[in-house]
Formats: sequence, structure tokens, C-alpha cells
Amino acid sequence: MNWHKLTIPETFELLGSSEHGLRSTAAEEKLIEFGPNELQEGKKKSVLGILLAQFKDVMILILLAAAIISGIIGDLTDTIVILVIVLLNAIIGFFQEYRAEKAMQALKQMAVTQARVLRDGTSSWLPATSLVPGDVVLLEAGNALPADVRIVESVNLKIEEAALTGESHAIDKISERLELDDIPLGDKRNMAFKGTFVTYGRGTAVVVATGMQTELGRIAKMLQEDESLTPLQQRLAAFGKKLSVLVLLLCILFFVAGWLRGEDVVKMIMTSISLAVAAIPEALPAVITISLALAAKRMIRFNSLIRKLPAVETLGSVTYICTDKTGTLTKNKMHVEAILVDGKLYERNAIADVQQSNNVKLLLHAFALNNDTVTDDDNNIKGDSTEVALMEVAKDQHIAADAWPRLAEIAFDADRKLMTTFHSYNNAVISFTKGAPDILLQRCGNIDLSAMQQTVDEMAAKGHRILGFAYRMWDELPHDLSADLHETDLQFLGLTGIIDPPREEVFDAVKQCKTAGIVPVMITGDHPLTAKTIAERIGILNNEKDLVITGQQLAAMDDDSFLSKVERIKVYARVSPEQKLQIVKMLQQKGHYVAMTGDGVNDAPSLKRANIGIAMGITGTDVSKEAAHMILLDDNFSTIVKAVREGRRIYDNILKFIKYLMTTNSGELWTLLLGPMIGLPVALLPIHILWINLVSDGLPAISLSFEKAEKNVMDRPPRPPQQSVFANGRGLHMIWVGMLMAGIALSAQAWAINHGLHWQSIVFNVLCLSQMGHVLAIRSETQSFFSVGMFSNKPLIAAVALALLLQIAITYIPFLQPVFQTEALTLKEFLLVGAASSLVFIAVEIEKKISNSRRKKQRLPQVDM
Repeated sequence: MNWHKLTIPETFELLGSSEHGLRSTAAEEKLIEFGPNELQEGKKKSVLGILLAQFKDVMILILLAAAIISGIIGDLTDTIVILVIVLLNAIIGFFQEYRAEKAMQALKQMAVTQARVLRDGTSSWLPATSLVPGDVVLLEAGNALPADVRIVESVNLKIEEAALTGESHAIDKISERLELDDIPLGDKRNMAFKGTFVTYGRGTAVVVATGMQTELGRIAKMLQEDESLTPLQQRLAAFGKKLSVLVLLLCILFFVAGWLRGEDVVKMIMTSISLAVAAIPEALPAVITISLALAAKRMIRFNSLIRKLPAVETLGSVTYICTDKTGTLTKNKMHVEAILVDGKLYERNAIADVQQSNNVKLLLHAFALNNDTVTDDDNNIKGDSTEVALMEVAKDQHIAADAWPRLAEIAFDADRKLMTTFHSYNNAVISFTKGAPDILLQRCGNIDLSAMQQTVDEMAAKGHRILGFAYRMWDELPHDLSADLHETDLQFLGLTGIIDPPREEVFDAVKQCKTAGIVPVMITGDHPLTAKTIAERIGILNNEKDLVITGQQLAAMDDDSFLSKVERIKVYARVSPEQKLQIVKMLQQKGHYVAMTGDGVNDAPSLKRANIGIAMGITGTDVSKEAAHMILLDDNFSTIVKAVREGRRIYDNILKFIKYLMTTNSGELWTLLLGPMIGLPVALLPIHILWINLVSDGLPAISLSFEKAEKNVMDRPPRPPQQSVFANGRGLHMIWVGMLMAGIALSAQAWAINHGLHWQSIVFNVLCLSQMGHVLAIRSETQSFFSVGMFSNKPLIAAVALALLLQIAITYIPFLQPVFQTEALTLKEFLLVGAASSLVFIAVEIEKKISNSRRKKQRLPQVDM
């Protein structure tokens, strides 16, 4: 319903109300019809439902099956350890999802508890939940809006709507009807909305929507959409499905082959379970969770608070950052940037060097005197952001706010857009008038109107908010002050161009984004010209093909048209919450991973839908913070870039330990699979496999998360969203290094059997120590272990040393030998194990050297012969 287009009498007639409010009986009937004025939650997930959902993952189900089978055949150690891992992973996942459910609760808390309402012509305080369409509410400074309303009367009424529209300053409200049909929320100046606040003045309004029919209610509906999976969750889900099919086929193949050879059925079942345990990286879910938690803890140092752990790795895959302007790209503080006086345009800093003509002095006094700011005990200027900016200029020029005492004023109102103050001056009176240039210039007699209007247009084209100033001399203070009489025949003084300037560090951050293959996009509630100016200055707009569109233009596009242009649009201005959500969805439809920043209630649905939602820690509402995956503690865009760098680093390290764990499991798999095929006994018992997967795998894998970033981490494009964890040669590496490990282990087994040595303990130790050599070699994709620096990752060296000590302990300590089915090795056997294990480290270092040589050749320019 376009309530903003209706006159006040039409609005009352349609709602069955009047300026005296509803009758109590009519209000009761409407309450039954429309329901209470509160936000409704969608179908809530039960605590049990959230907990059970943690066990849906394919890899988790396979692990549970392996645990049950191990328990049935009497191997309780394996069962207990697997169940502990699965339970730990489920508990962490449960708490992450349980916290996400708080977003809707935070939104409900924005509801106002009491409202001052006219019913039966009498004013009284009523619970906001009992309001119905047609109720007349009384508004004054400090009130929160209890519902969506049409303004009936405005006496200098200003409402702060930043949480809902993104508009950076309070909006002057009017009561007159508006002509246009489809206008953005921020331009509906005769409307006010649930969840916003009155900052100045007073007024009367009639309720037009309550509960879920309000703008806040529409946002609540959007918040109930499902969140998208992170890149790693998608890749691991796909990986888990493939792995489960492969493991099942291998186990069946292995069991059938053994059965056909006449092997004992129970033994083959045991061996098949060992094979399944060897193939499944039990430690992977726990290792990823722990490494993400460690990264999240580190990121607090970068002023980034991670609310949902998968957000850490999502940062590394981000291709688009959709960011708010005010406070994130800009300082969130209005600043006088240009001053026009005596026909010349000066930068703010240059005004001190201007010869102090009479007009310059009067203009600076107008800044300070036609101004309602106050200075607190700490000497900070408080008040309207525009007036604060003007007072700072005056203060820089040592002009006091009480230089000439104020005698009277004609207050600002939204209709005439002017404010006039009267002051004692040289035994006479001077009045200063400030306001919108288009109104003020009409009342000045000492200017070329068309030339001055052209100057105003040129300043506005730079995104400045323009204020005009004029004065008039009086012999004495006029009686019965009237705007029509006493704001005429003014002497023009000058203009100011005011803007919320960009943060200094944002310029480099935007540049770094582009170098890293990330596209920054501005989405703001501000005016298109202002948005365009800031975007051009910081480098978001630097191409003729880049587009700037408004919410109104976006509403006129169909989905196909928008989809075709979405990658060229770099600035969105005056957009609605639905449109923010639409932008995220369209970019995702194009295959992008989207980071969305926001601070208002209007941002919450898009924050939740984005691949990573980033809320503002300083200016952000509770609703936006609960919906987000990450919170910026300093509201600074450059912090996002630092977080992306950290995200890329941790994702690289996650890939390293997936590579490490899968290579290890590949080695165990080939050892168990190929041994019997070449006539050797089954090399490892289930307890050996579990020990390798938990101790030899787990500690070094977690320590890999402490590796420093690769040198080119921000000079390469984001990983393609569809790229699997096996891309860039990782899958091939897992296979050939795993086969090398198996080949070395089986060779050692055969040699040990032929020489009557402790062959099972030798194979067990060779596999464990080969993995230690492997983890040291894969610390960097390109640099050798010695170039990276042996002690640049101390936790990893400590983990390797600990794993080595534990391996020695279970091999040589007598009371542990029966538990782990090991035997003490002789010195000769131990030296054999050490020599054989080092071959993997040497082979991987050679692989890196060959790969680096190939990359250098590919980069060399081709010369025609």
C-alpha cells in the first residue's frame, strides 16, 4: 500500500479512524483481525533437532558405522576413540548453530514495550503489542517507533533511520503527501517505521502497519531463510560422498578377494574394518575445527571477531566484498571540505590563509553562531553532525560559540529548510540564516542567481551536501518574528560543501583487494552522487564500464536484466533490504563468494545469506551482529582486507593438512591393500591404524595451521569456488606419495620377514616416521624446508618431536607394548626405520624443485625462431 501518496483525510478514511484516534471497541475488533503487534518467528529448531543435525555428514556416519562394527567384534578401544572424536565435533557444531538462532530473538527485542496512544480522544500509555492500524500515536524526542506510521503532524520532527535505511543522518519528517509511486524507504519523508527513533521535535502519526506487516516484519521473514554453505563445507561434503563410495567398494573388493582365497572370514572382516579406518581421515573434522578456532582467536588481534568458525576459511575464497559506505569506507563524521566565499572556492584547510575580508569573518561567525551544538566537559563538540562540522571550522579559526549573544531565533523546519538566529552586534542586531541553497538564494538580493545555481550544481556533482549562508542587519530585534517577513532581503555570504570523507587507509585496502582479484562494491542508503564521489575517490569506480544504479532503477529491472549487469555494477544507492538480499543472491548465482558488510537491521537478511556476513562492532545493531558470521571491532574496511589475508593463509594451511592427512591415509590404504596381494601378511592391526590417524596425524596437522602466509598470498586471485581439494596436483601428490610410503613400508616388511626381524613394529614405525618427514616437507607449496626456516613454525617442530617421543614410548616401554601390540626394536632395526622414513622427505623436496622449474619456464616469454 502506497500510504505516502495519500492525504491525511484519505489515510484516516481508509483506516476507519480520525485525528482523535480509534474507539476502544473498534481497536479491540481490529486486534482480533490483525493480531498482536509483534514479530513472529518461523518454525524454530529444537535443541535436540540442532544436535541430531550434526550427525548427518557422510563421513561422520561412516565413522559411526566403523565404531559400531569395531564394538561388535570386541575392539572397544577403537569404538571409544572414534565416538569421542564424533561427539567433540558434534558439540562444537551444535553451539555454532545454536548461537545463530539468536538473530531472530535480537530482532524481537527491538519491539517497543509502551507507546503513547490516542483512543476515544484521550491520550494514554498502552503496550505496543496492542496497537492496531488506525491508532493515533504521539511522538517526541527519545521515543522509539512502535509500528509503521503515516505522519499526521510534524513540528521539527527528525527520525534516525540508519538501522533500517542506512541513511547517515536523521531525516526531517513532513505530513504532506508525496507524488511518486515507487520510492525508496529513505525518501518516504511522510512515513516512519517500527524500530527507528525520534531524535528531535515532536509529532503525531497514524499506525498503518503492525507486526509482520511492518518493514521490520518483512526483514524478520527474510531472516528465516537458510544460510548458504561455506566453500570448505561444500568441498568436504562432496569429498565425503566420493570417499564413502570408494571406501565401500574397496572394503567389499578386499573382503571378497580374501574370502575367495580361503582366508578366515572373521580375520577378513577385521582387516576390512582396518582398511575402512585407514581410508577415512577420522581426525579431519576435529583438526579443521581446532585450527579454525585457533585462527579465530588470532584474528581478534586484527580487530575481527569470528562468530561462526567456518567464516575463517570462507574469507580465503571471497570474490566480492559488498560494503556499506558510512563508517566503513568513510569516517562517519561530516567534514567541511569546500567553502565558497567572495566568489572563490577554497578547500577547508586553505580558509586560514585567506585574507580575512568582512564576508569571510561574517561567514565564520555564522558557522559558530547559527549552530545548536554544545561542548562537553572533555571539550568534545556534541550535536547534529552537520553543525558539528561547521563548529569545528569556526573553532579552528578561534571563533567562540558565544562570541555574539543569541537574542532570538526562527527555528528550522522541513518545509522552508532554513534556520535564522539573531545576535547582538556593534550596538545593533545581526541575523544569520543558513539552509538549502535553492531556497536561501531566492531570498538574497546581492547575487547573480543563475551563476550561483551553476556553482551549487557543480559542488553537488562532487557529492557534497551544500549549505548556504546569508545575513541581514537590524537596528533592533524585530517583534513577532516571522520567516516570511524576516528571512527576506538577505545578503549572501557563502556556501559550504560538506561530506563524510573516506578513511585514509581505505585507498590502499581497495587497491589490495583488486590485486587479490576481489571486487569491492559499495551498497549505501546515501544519495547516488555522494556514493559515486566516494567510490571514485577510493578507487571502487575507475572504469567507464562500471555502473552506478539506484534502488529505484534496480526495482525496474527484471531478474535476467539484473543478472546480465550485476558484475558491472560497482555502486548501489538508496536500496531496500529486499534489494540487498537480491544483490547477494544474484552474485552467488553468477558463481561468486560474497562478503557483505552491514550495521543496520536492514542489513541482517543479506548478512545471513551472504557467504560471509560482516557486522560493524561499533555502530552495528544487535540484530546485525547476531545474523553475521564475523564482527569488525573497528568498523574499518581495511580490517576486512587483513581478515581476507588471514583467511587465505588459514585456507592454504587447511589444504596442507588435508593433503597431509589424505596422503597418510593413502599410504596406510595401499599398505593394507597391496600387502596381501603380493603374499605378505596384513601389515597393521586396527589399533596401529587408529594410533597413526589420531597421534601421528592429529598433532602435526593442527600445527600446520600455524604456518605463515605464502609470499604471494594476496597477489593471486581467489580460489575458484568450484575448485576441489584435489586440484593443483594435490590429488596426484596424495596418490604417489601414499604409494611411495606403502612401497617403502612393504619393502621393509618383506626384508624384515626374510631376516627374522620384528616386522610388524618396523612397518608401524616406518609409516609413522615417514609421515613426520612428509609434514616437514609440505610446510610450503614452493619453498624448501630449509628456506622456510626450521623453527619458523615452532608448534609444528614440537608436535613432530612429541609424536616421535610417543612412538618411541609405545615401542620400547614394556607395559605399553601389549596395548599397542609392539615389540622393542634393536639398534639395527631402528636405523633401518630412520633411513627408510627419510626417503619420503627427500622425494617431496625434489618434487617441489621440479614444480618450481616448470613454473619458471611457463613464465618465460616465448621467442620466435
